[in-house]
Amino acid sequence: MGLFRKYVNQTRKPEGFLGKMMVNGMNGGHGKMSDWGMSYLTRIDPEEILEIGCGGGRNAGQLMKKYPAAKVTAIDYSPVSVEKAEIYNKEMIEAGRCIVRHGDVSDLDLPEEKYDLATAFETIYFWPGLEKCFGQVAKVLKPGGVFMIVNESDGTDKTGLKFEKIIDGMKCYRAEEIEAALKTAGFSKVKVGHHQKKPWITVLAKK
Repeated sequence: MGLFRKYVNQTRKPEGFLGKMMVNGMNGGHGKMSDWGMSYLTRIDPEEILEIGCGGGRNAGQLMKKYPAAKVTAIDYSPVSVEKAEIYNKEMIEAGRCIVRHGDVSDLDLPEEKYDLATAFETIYFWPGLEKCFGQVAKVLKPGGVFMIVNESDGTDKTGLKFEKIIDGMKCYRAEEIEAALKTAGFSKVKVGHHQKKPWITVLAKK
């Protein structure tokens, strides 16, 4: 496996030196897309937020800025990501507004019906079975809670499909596939937003 392929494969679960390089680039590289996705959160004022696949922790920080009264639990199954996210959100952790911990979306060890909002930025590509993982998210959301998914690929763009071939375990889903899996997992209302010029998608689902 060449160096480039080894590097991009770190997007799934950052480990070691290359993983640290990848996580350092995530916060800046996905910032514009993440902020675009958050712009769809217009009718919710959450008190408890779950950020799944938190990477370098930038999005957890932005969510706390957007919702100054909210607390955020950020999880990732990469110890490298957890460490970076803790450093990035050090002040908010010390203030009692943020918890960063290791977690696996396929088996969430979290209180049921606790969160008003769950978010997943650039991460569902690697989840082991959408219906199962979406069901885990639904379990920890309050009735009426919202789950937001933001992806750089809409499952049809050439770049996304190129990376799908070289990153182990990656799957770029089309919006209709995501919507179907959400409804199977128990979400009632699903809304999809498409970027006007890029293949970015935001999916909002209500429990």
